[in-house]
Amino acid sequence: MKELSLNILDIAMNSVRAGATKVEIRLTETDETLTIAIADDGCGMSPEFLANVLDPFSTTRTTRKVGLGLPLLKMEAEQTGGTVTIESREAKTHPDDHGTVTTAVFYKNNIDFTPLGDVVSSVVTLIQGSPGLRWIYVHETPSGAVDVDTDEMRAVLGDDARMDDPDILAWLDGYLRENYAEISYPLD
Repeated sequence: MKELSLNILDIAMNSVRAGATKVEIRLTETDETLTIAIADDGCGMSPEFLANVLDPFSTTRTTRKVGLGLPLLKMEAEQTGGTVTIESREAKTHPDDHGTVTTAVFYKNNIDFTPLGDVVSSVVTLIQGSPGLRWIYVHETPSGAVDVDTDEMRAVLGDDARMDDPDILAWLDGYLRENYAEISYPLD
């Protein structure tokens, strides 16, 4: 993919398809690395499926027999000298503590590092597409942090506020872009 923000969008959509009610996207950046962790409370994966999830021919989709999101993320991370790990607990065997955590580490100084890109658009798109979920987004950088939590937004706006309301989405887009500008972080 041209931007890591598109990988984030793809992996977070896996969480939505897994029936998650809460998805946390956490980016932790140092001068040398970018770590992307996406955690959900969805149905999780069986140990058998988890063992093969990075195989492009392993997918839960019925519309096609190939799933490239996780294998592409793995390839992009490994090209920089990084790694991808996936931990999952299936709801069937862990009814009170289930979900999946996907963590990718990238080395930013490597020539094969894919830029983050327009992560704001990806976050806003995810919230718009699944407005009933709790979305937590945190990006910690050496120059500061940017974060948003839809539960905190609901606490201010009222429980009846719709996260897919165009006015709320426009505000959210502006809020995130303003926070990135305050820490002088490029979104290109």
